[in-house]
Amino acid sequence: MRKLMIVFSLALLTLKVSVAGEGMWIPMLLQQLNEKEMQAMGMRITAEDIYSINKSSLKDAIVLFGRGCTGEIVSDQGLLLTNHHCGFGQIQKHSSLEHDYLTNGFWAMDKSEELPNPGLTVTMLMKMEDVSMAVMKDVLNDMTEQQRTAKINEAIRSLVEKAGKESGLDVSVRSFYHGNQYYLLYNQVFKDIRLVGAPPSNIGKFGGDTDNWMWPRHTGDFSVFRIYVGKDGKPAEYHPDNVPYIPAYHLPISLKGVEEGDFTFVFGYPARTNQYLPSHAVELTTEFSNPQKVNLRGTRLDIFKKYSNSDPNVRIQYAAKDAGVANAWKKMIGESKGIRRLNGIERKHELEKEFMQWAKADAAFSKAYTGLLPAFEANYKELKPLTLANDYIAECGLGVELIRFAGQFRPLLEEASKANPDKEKLKELSSKMKTQADDFFKDYHQPLDEEVARALFRMYLSNQPENFRPDFLKLITTKYKGNVDAFVDFLYNKSLFTSSAKLNELMTDFSVKKSKAIEKDPAYMSFMSMRSFFEKNLQQPLQRLNASNDSLQRIYMRGLMDMQANKRFYPDANFTLRVTYGKVEGYQPADAVYYNHYTTLSGIMEKEDPAIYDYVVEEKLKELYLAGDYGDYADAFGEMRVAFAASNHTTGGNSGSPVLNADGQMVGINFDRCWEGTMSDLMYDPAVSRNISADIRYVLFIIDKFAGAGHLVDEMTLIR
Repeated sequence: MRKLMIVFSLALLTLKVSVAGEGMWIPMLLQQLNEKEMQAMGMRITAEDIYSINKSSLKDAIVLFGRGCTGEIVSDQGLLLTNHHCGFGQIQKHSSLEHDYLTNGFWAMDKSEELPNPGLTVTMLMKMEDVSMAVMKDVLNDMTEQQRTAKINEAIRSLVEKAGKESGLDVSVRSFYHGNQYYLLYNQVFKDIRLVGAPPSNIGKFGGDTDNWMWPRHTGDFSVFRIYVGKDGKPAEYHPDNVPYIPAYHLPISLKGVEEGDFTFVFGYPARTNQYLPSHAVELTTEFSNPQKVNLRGTRLDIFKKYSNSDPNVRIQYAAKDAGVANAWKKMIGESKGIRRLNGIERKHELEKEFMQWAKADAAFSKAYTGLLPAFEANYKELKPLTLANDYIAECGLGVELIRFAGQFRPLLEEASKANPDKEKLKELSSKMKTQADDFFKDYHQPLDEEVARALFRMYLSNQPENFRPDFLKLITTKYKGNVDAFVDFLYNKSLFTSSAKLNELMTDFSVKKSKAIEKDPAYMSFMSMRSFFEKNLQQPLQRLNASNDSLQRIYMRGLMDMQANKRFYPDANFTLRVTYGKVEGYQPADAVYYNHYTTLSGIMEKEDPAIYDYVVEEKLKELYLAGDYGDYADAFGEMRVAFAASNHTTGGNSGSPVLNADGQMVGINFDRCWEGTMSDLMYDPAVSRNISADIRYVLFIIDKFAGAGHLVDEMTLIR
């Protein structure tokens, strides 16, 4: 018997959403689901203006920047804005003591000065199609999960192959609603992306990790890039003869600003949310995994800070690493705190009780759904120790740069260990590793890494059971009698991965014989010890439990939608293009405390502290402030606004997204969320969930008045 197709047509035009401001909506469905509400909230354009495949629309200006952020095209010459922290890796790679673009900023005064970034791409959605019926057409009622998955994957491969050949685009199929619906995405991928401008870190990262995830915020978190294409107008790898991309649409920029209560929407690529998890999953994340990882990351950050504060070269080397570690660290703290404040786990329990009572009242629903929650409970109970062990490998073992770097040589050794190694492949892999080694040593400080290793290994030994540790850690308690320092001294003194010269010599004319030196290296052996432990003890049970939970989550998602038939559901974020909308507004984070909806340049001057790097204010910025020289970018009261808060539902990946007003004009660049609302990935709270954006007028002020790069502003379409 063929399985009843549970494919959500989303013909839910009259249904209500739980909370205005909540939701990450599929652009092609806005007309069906959201247009009326958006216009009732103040929007003056149509859904067709936002997403269209028949004419140019806002979507033609929105891109996935790299692999984790959003960017937007703001000129007819392919000029692109994103966050400073999104372009941070590229800015850091171009920086040195001689050309410290992190500290001093960078501005290309003409196109010949724009800097290429090998490997950086931006991806633009051309169109999307609902292919749920085609993907699940051969799924039968009596199939096992493995059979079901195989049939779905087979259908997806066929769809992708056919669509790719016909369109010439980069094509993929993505799952929505936890496997209950599927969309075919047609993307254009651009491969020549050049750095055009970046403010000094004292502007682009003002407030640093102290202010990260916090409001009020005073950060000019933006950077400027440009998309280049071949002379035929098509995406191409970097070539000096490439030309700026002419987009189908670029965002107009409003100088009118926003006020409290104004409608705004964010258009971008949110990465991952999990709004529909059961209570057991939320508890595992917020009460078990997050606290452990917070402690481990906090230890690394303290060591990073110690060395960065004493050596400016180390500060440059570790700037991107520090930011990467700190971002998730602070988010996890806020997420766990927010769920506790909301009594989130208890609220999930209440929903589950309601779900069970509802399911039991109907024989068909009872058969389909009543076994879900006990199965979830059993799975997550088994997952706890496995999750902790996996977290310690990722955060402790691989938190040591030396070991993580040594592990990158595994593909080379795997090829060398074959009965008949491919000499050309060995040459290719060894050449690749020479390049990776150059990148590694450019930004590596061994004394810092040694101190990290000592601290993390002590924590590993203290917090993981003796019978649940990789073998290399057991050496500390056996051969080294518990002396972590002695083991770390041995590790760094004997490993060839601490020496650029030795590694370069080894990779030159690499041979199978030379591979033995890597196999016996203590850093590589430590990596392989962790890998072996993972494969032996964690891999299969984690795969089994995660696959089971994915299956249960799909059925639970369907059940929730059956039970709450009058609720309009949005799919969890999955790094596909989405629209979220709300209003500009402040919020009350605590009793007797209220935060205004915007900040100004005056607040930067109030925060100034020359003794703290995060709060150093650029001299020229002070001069402009004292002179009140804001050009066309001041508000109606003569103030220079810096950032604003709104109730748009955002998450990671939305960094760099444009914030648009009721007319579809750009008014800001999304860059953060308030700390009190970071649990919005798991549970949205309209009272405190706020996205934080750089006011576009401050961005233009920095480009024009501070940097003297007004030629970039001249490219843009300004609405006064």
